[in-house]
Amino acid sequence: MGLIRRLRITQRAMERAMLGASLRDQIRNEEIRRRTRVNDKAQRVAKLKWKWAGHIARRTDGRWGSKVLEWRPRIGKRSVGRPPTRWTDDIKRVAGSRWKQAAQDRGFWKSLQKTYVQQWTSIS
Repeated sequence: MGLIRRLRITQRAMERAMLGASLRDQIRNEEIRRRTRVNDKAQRVAKLKWKWAGHIARRTDGRWGSKVLEWRPRIGKRSVGRPPTRWTDDIKRVAGSRWKQAAQDRGFWKSLQKTYVQQWTSIS
């Protein structure tokens, strides 16, 4: 089960608890969200990740944040199967392989944010 799905399930459970409603009450999620007026936390997490990636890409002081993104460990044997998804893989899907150069233009980077948030939160 993916991180986004677990986050949404937990948020819905917390919202139901705020209202004192159980699953047997059969109240739709949209109605619960309307009553509690709580924002979708999966969208908030995606937005913060996008902003942080842009911040790290624009840094020029040589701190370890950007170095960690470029680091490729080559110790031992590779495991069988598909390699695990890296932190930057979904950013590259939206901004391209040259996402660090794209992040230098703040206006362009901000225009891609909505696309990224929609794509990232549509994954279940």
